[in-house]
Amino acid sequence: MTGDLRSLPVEPLTRAAFAPYGDLIDTAGVEPQLLNAGTARKYAALATIDVVGGAAAISLFHAAPRRLPVELREIERHPFSSQAFLPMQPTRFLVVVAGSAEEPDAGDVRAFLATGQQGVNFRAGVWHHPLLALEECDFVVIDRRELKGNLELRPIDRWRLVLDG
Repeated sequence: MTGDLRSLPVEPLTRAAFAPYGDLIDTAGVEPQLLNAGTARKYAALATIDVVGGAAAISLFHAAPRRLPVELREIERHPFSSQAFLPMQPTRFLVVVAGSAEEPDAGDVRAFLATGQQGVNFRAGVWHHPLLALEECDFVVIDRRELKGNLELRPIDRWRLVLDG
């Protein structure tokens, strides 16, 4: 998947639009359960963590801001686990996916803009770009602890992400 630089439109990140790639982690439209004598609200099962042949781990990533426009040159996937990204501060970040075919296809590349109130959980095997934070931010990342055999990288067409406004 290599070629000339092309523009990739950025879409709003919605539960329906992201469903083919994984779970949108967002409380909007989800009825909470009251706990702890009504002092806490639980938004249950917003995402499912899948891990094959290993253990799930919780990590912290500190992301430096990306400057726009961003050129995309590679994409990755994790065949043995899902991978969740949850910002710890309200920050916008870009989510780029390319489906779950054996090899990434330029025709399947989509880009979404996550609000500061959303996280994502990529399904196992979904091609996605590494973290693209628009502001400096810490992220909780939940994925498979053992990386061996669970990371595949591929070059992709040189897409350029530009946000309007």
